[in-house]
Amino acid sequence: MESSAVMDGLFWFVAFLFSTTVHEAAHAWVALKGGDPTAYQGGQVSLSPIPHIRREPLGMLVVPLLTAITNGWAMGWASAPYDPAWAERYPRRAAWMAAAGPAANFCLAILSLILLRAGLAMGYFLPPQTINFNHLVGPAAGGEAGLAAFLAQGLSVLLMENAILGTFNLVPLPPLDGSAALGLLLPEKAASSLRQLARSPQFSLVGLLVAWQVFPLVISPLVSLVIRLVHPGVTYS
Repeated sequence: MESSAVMDGLFWFVAFLFSTTVHEAAHAWVALKGGDPTAYQGGQVSLSPIPHIRREPLGMLVVPLLTAITNGWAMGWASAPYDPAWAERYPRRAAWMAAAGPAANFCLAILSLILLRAGLAMGYFLPPQTINFNHLVGPAAGGEAGLAAFLAQGLSVLLMENAILGTFNLVPLPPLDGSAALGLLLPEKAASSLRQLARSPQFSLVGLLVAWQVFPLVISPLVSLVIRLVHPGVTYS
């Protein structure tokens, strides 16, 4: 395997680890503010990845590292515990808790976009000749080309990682956050029924498989949107 492919994978692994930690910490923090200290007591109101890895070592560490090294991009999973009785008593609070994870990812994506656009405006980054997930921008030539190249790829991967994570988790199928976040829009009885279905392992497995099949239809428009936001007025084939 080429060293550049390994390096690309490591960028994605670090972005996954950081972004997923922020995602789960957002769930845990909003639940705590809403009256459920379950995740807080597990140490998950934290930007340290350690408590999140401790809860899901396979999904947070082993699988992402293996997929990053072998595929050049990281995939995995994580979770934050909550009290189902609290969610039944306070369905709107539970819905806000569910929405908090994707919202955190979109905030990280927006921050990455702002930094990329600022770097382009200052001439620190340049539009690349060819564009991909790892290189939404390229480094400008100069004495700090090494640092510029590192930041260009790091911010590119961080933007794409969070755009993908946030969008995928909003698919409104259990066990993804979008199904629980529907409680902000659905009548309370319908939201309660959906939560009960989401607690069924069989239904959650079917939902995850369907979401996995549907998401490829979303990824191409999503990437095109990200590229247009980074480079408005520039056309890439």
